[in-house]
Amino acid sequence: MAESLLFNPRTYDPQGFDAETRRLLRATVDWFEARGKRRLIEDYRSRAWLADFLAFSAKEGLFATFLTPAAASAGDPDKRWDTARIAALNEIFGFYGLDYWYAWQVTVLGLGPVWQSDNAAARSRAAALLADGEVFAFGLSEKSHGADIYSTDMLLTPDGDGGFRASGAKYYIGNGNAAGLVSVFGRRTDVEGPDGYVFFAADSRHPAYELVQNVVDSSKYVSEFRLADYPVGADDVLHTGRAAFDAALNTVNVGKFNLCTASVGICEHAMYEAVTHAHNRILYGRPVTAFPHVRRELTDAYVRLVGMKLFSDRAVDYFRTAGPDDRRYLLFNPMTKMKVTTEGEKVIDLMWDVIAAKGFEKDNYFAQAAVEIRGLPKLEGTVHVNLALILKFMRNHLLDPAPYEPVPTRLDAADDDFLFRQGPARGLGSVRFHDWRPAFDAYATLPNVARLREQADALCDFVTTAAPDQEQSQDLDLLLAVGQLFALVVHGQLILEQARLTGLDEDVLDELFAVLVRDFSAHAVELYGKDSATERQQEWALAALRRPAVDDARSARVWERVAALSGTYEMAP
Repeated sequence: MAESLLFNPRTYDPQGFDAETRRLLRATVDWFEARGKRRLIEDYRSRAWLADFLAFSAKEGLFATFLTPAAASAGDPDKRWDTARIAALNEIFGFYGLDYWYAWQVTVLGLGPVWQSDNAAARSRAAALLADGEVFAFGLSEKSHGADIYSTDMLLTPDGDGGFRASGAKYYIGNGNAAGLVSVFGRRTDVEGPDGYVFFAADSRHPAYELVQNVVDSSKYVSEFRLADYPVGADDVLHTGRAAFDAALNTVNVGKFNLCTASVGICEHAMYEAVTHAHNRILYGRPVTAFPHVRRELTDAYVRLVGMKLFSDRAVDYFRTAGPDDRRYLLFNPMTKMKVTTEGEKVIDLMWDVIAAKGFEKDNYFAQAAVEIRGLPKLEGTVHVNLALILKFMRNHLLDPAPYEPVPTRLDAADDDFLFRQGPARGLGSVRFHDWRPAFDAYATLPNVARLREQADALCDFVTTAAPDQEQSQDLDLLLAVGQLFALVVHGQLILEQARLTGLDEDVLDELFAVLVRDFSAHAVELYGKDSATERQQEWALAALRRPAVDDARSARVWERVAALSGTYEMAP
């Protein structure tokens, strides 16, 4: 019963996808399982480059099949940009190791500016490189400026023949050691302002491309590179002017989504190890899992993980249904990056509190999971950046719903081409959403869903009667506390939508919402304690506190689901 909610390589059968997708997903799982746990851990520990993995991907056509849009597929019916199957592959990569996911993730980012470009030669070149098994890189960040693309020091000087010579350095660029194509952001020396921005394609093997170093101690090759008079011809220019700026942000919109399902995969593998260890360890004459606090921590970890998975799966549907008149994904996307990944940290911490020193041992996956789970909230914009972003949607989402047709589960073999024609990266305050209340109303009989609904209604009241004034709007510390409260409403909404679509066990759902009610109350207390909180805001915060509904029988039934994970999966030696 329990294992059906989590990815398990022993029973994995990605039903709902087409035959070739199922074959590739299963082949990827089988490759890792045949490789075995010892080799997986040793490669992680020795920082080995992923040559064998990339050779497997090239042989199977994995990256080429999953990352070539239909428009660039030369008629191959299996090639498309399909967010649902991309999410499934993220989960698998996370389950076996973030190093593998990272090589894939930065390939996704590197392809973003290309697939958004009207440059047919560059698009054909990228499709051919993918077919040859090459990886890609996204040359945006710089050592002095980070991802502040307004301040790029990658300079393109006209060469007099219609092209440019590019000089400058980029920093923190994944796959920069091996990418067949690096999408590089820079600016022209002869044009001022945003009209001078340029995205261009570079080759890491070119003599004018200098690989400086790997800036991290890892199999992930996160490079620093320099270009010195690198020749940029017309066939290399992907975007110019404001379009280059938009391509950067829209690419991050696409790639950011991959972080949530990678977090899910990491937590799933770690959970099998943690529950199996704790349930079979005898302490003071009884199993560790006989202690009430241990059961509570593992149960909380389990339901949080289920929530992560439900939210991420439902967000896929909104990504795939997006269009010029439906940009709801622009809220759900930073939610997956910010909320799901930080939930992953909580899941690992809860389990680590239980297994303690076992979490450091060299023969466990958990030791690397405890490290790697920290990275995902910090990639593609920090938690704070994404919290500030979702605040732009709060008033419209909570108070001003718009009519939309219901969005179904989207596992169909469709090409998500809108992601590469998102248009200008602005106008977020005008995005409208469907009413969040029906998702809660459908489960109004569950006590803890009802209590979070009370807190969500209270947040609506906060927005209309106690919202930050103009001066407080400059206080990001206070705004982030408000953002956490709003995030919980959105998190709960999509979890409930997916629960309805999948028939989730109501015991698990109510146990999960008990956790979310506690979280909302904790963030309300945080808001209460902020230096700049007004008296009205402090009163509101205390009034919004709720205690979860306790049901010992329900909690015991959910615990049985957690205990049933013991011995369910162990990676082959």
